[in-house]
Amino acid sequence: MDAKSVEDMIEASSGVHFSGFHMNGLELRNTEVGHPTTLAAEEMHKQPFVIGVAGGAASGKTTVCDMIIQQLHDQRVVLVNQDSFYHDLTEEELTRVHEYNFDHPDAFDTEQLLCAMEKLRHGQAVDIPKYDFKSYKNNVFPARRVNPSDVIILEGILIFHDPRVRELMNMKLFVDTDADVRLARRIRRDTVEKSRDIGTVLDQYSKFVKPAFDDFILPTKKYADIIIPRGGDNHVAIDLIVQHICTKLGQHDLCKIYPNLYVIQSTFQIRGMHTLIRDSQTTKHDFVFYADRLIRLVVEHGLGHLPFTEKQVTTPTGSVYTGVDFCKRLCGVSIIRSGESMENALRACCKGIKIGKILIHREGDNGQQLIYEKLPQDILDRHVLLLDPILGTGNSAVQAISLLISKGVPESNIIFLNLISAPQGVHVVCKRFPRIKIVTSEIETGLNEDFRVVPGMGEFGDRYFGTDDDDDELVVAQTQ
Repeated sequence: MDAKSVEDMIEASSGVHFSGFHMNGLELRNTEVGHPTTLAAEEMHKQPFVIGVAGGAASGKTTVCDMIIQQLHDQRVVLVNQDSFYHDLTEEELTRVHEYNFDHPDAFDTEQLLCAMEKLRHGQAVDIPKYDFKSYKNNVFPARRVNPSDVIILEGILIFHDPRVRELMNMKLFVDTDADVRLARRIRRDTVEKSRDIGTVLDQYSKFVKPAFDDFILPTKKYADIIIPRGGDNHVAIDLIVQHICTKLGQHDLCKIYPNLYVIQSTFQIRGMHTLIRDSQTTKHDFVFYADRLIRLVVEHGLGHLPFTEKQVTTPTGSVYTGVDFCKRLCGVSIIRSGESMENALRACCKGIKIGKILIHREGDNGQQLIYEKLPQDILDRHVLLLDPILGTGNSAVQAISLLISKGVPESNIIFLNLISAPQGVHVVCKRFPRIKIVTSEIETGLNEDFRVVPGMGEFGDRYFGTDDDDDELVVAQTQ
């Protein structure tokens, strides 16, 4: 098939939306994109928001946790202490218990902690042991039954040490308290609550506690998302953290897994427009009208994620207004043909914007063939808004993004805009390209056996451009 026939095919399939680009040469690429990943059971289950709280002994971690739990009174919150997962001491270790370092990473049974967390993430109740610091065993007291919750707080001095545990966390807090304050608290706690003499406490501190803090605990501070000075006395920090947690709890579960996924806030207007364009009885005129409104909202939201610079202007009253200047180096790229439905909204928002084209032909369920691409020559120096109204399996998106990256576009400069997204497609794209941003208006239930998005809105291109299945078969025949 020559370049001219491909151009004719594109123009015939897209009508007035064809941009008039001319292809200098045809490049066919066969890319094997894997079978769309099936959501694992734990990902289909409502995922808990996991908070890790680390810091030195007596830094105020428990106080911080208690304050967070108190303020999250409308949520189901459970506290899991790392102290519950100390190893049982052997008979030999018991004879030298005063020489045993309880502040060393090897003192904890991290595998048991991971097993308990895995069950909670699967929505299963779990029995958390209660460690007895007199017998140094975890089977003296009955285990504590912990039920699945909206929020799980993992607290412990070395809770950030193991990367497998860190990966479970949506938010990591490090309670940073001065060493002299921590020592004073430890002396008061151990002499009053544990009836130890001050000499023993100081000896243990200098021999184990301080070296372990310097060697193992303090280095994990770099993993924290938020560092809280003064611990529980920092009420401002706690309030801000709780507000952030509440915001995250109101988001879709996938937004907690992938911070680069943005779902525009739902309103009755947005839900009403979705209801209309999803209705199979909606006329083409109404479908286009309300789809255009939704697309405009998605485009505006996507533009909000572009970098801005501060700019001062003088108003007609002679006053100075400090605002921002729009990003100048920007272009759009539509995935033909449904993506072309989003071009008008982008042009309405960005006067004179350059728009490129990518045509990817679907071959069966997995195979994707790049048929055509025409992109701005300086695209590597621009931020790119990639346009496709439906993110299904993610295979076409992966190939389009891979093409942009091969042209020199930094992954972080790509914003993928779509109306609806299937969780499977979100997983595929976000795992492959963790630095791009995805902006969508709704997350779907998933894909059916035919790899169609459900509940979905049908074949978007057909409904928007007014074509039927016969026209599609003709286009496919021309591409073969």
